[in-house]
Amino acid sequence: MRSRHLLAGVVAGAWLINARRAKQRAERFAAATLETLLRAIDANDAQTGAHVRRVASYALILADVRGVDDGTRRLIELTALFHDIGKIHGALFDLVHVPRKLTRSEKEEIATHPQRGADVLAPIANFYPALAEAVLAHHERWDGTGYPRRIRGTKIPLAARVVALADTFDAVTHSRRYRHGRTANEGVEVLARGRGTQFDPALVDLAMLPPVQERLKRAHRVWSRRVEALPDREQRETIAEPPKVRIRWQSRSEPPARVREQMDVAR
Repeated sequence: MRSRHLLAGVVAGAWLINARRAKQRAERFAAATLETLLRAIDANDAQTGAHVRRVASYALILADVRGVDDGTRRLIELTALFHDIGKIHGALFDLVHVPRKLTRSEKEEIATHPQRGADVLAPIANFYPALAEAVLAHHERWDGTGYPRRIRGTKIPLAARVVALADTFDAVTHSRRYRHGRTANEGVEVLARGRGTQFDPALVDLAMLPPVQERLKRAHRVWSRRVEALPDREQRETIAEPPKVRIRWQSRSEPPARVREQMDVAR
């Protein structure tokens, strides 16, 4: 009888070890999937690849000041990195790069990108359950007039609320083909004007603190120096050196070699 119990214990222990290893393999695969998606953004659209990394750097400044836990900080970073993945969709790609302001119908088409992005991320929801939801909500507004679901206030995930500020700051301060980027001071002013309407007022109040403003402006200066050093106008509009991004299991994600070579021009 004792030997049977011993054998059952050995079998159960082996099963638990195998189950744990299988879970770890699945987690690694899910993380590698995210890294692959980020590299796909880099390879297909260097402009968006640079944009999401700038947004991630700004969002992490706000996350650190907000004092979030490690898991929430990680979610904010991933939401920033993948908030625009829906724009890589073939139906939207050309619209994203039109060198003029979009028409109303084109804006309506672009407004589908949060749902498209959430759909891309849905297959790995078991491993990143809050990521697709945050990506879906990054264009919602505090007053409920955003899209796609017109949710308001704290019903909007915190990660989406943080990324909304960082995304707007980058959109205001980074040059596009049809307009020049405004100064970091103007970017901060835009955030202040959106307090309680577009943005979470508590997050805006944090962003308005002088030390936080200085951190955002310092990060913006770093990006600007990198881009202005590039000799080609088109490169200046699309390329910037990304920070290292932690995605794969205990490793650091780098842009593909083609993008890294372009980054070297800025050094």
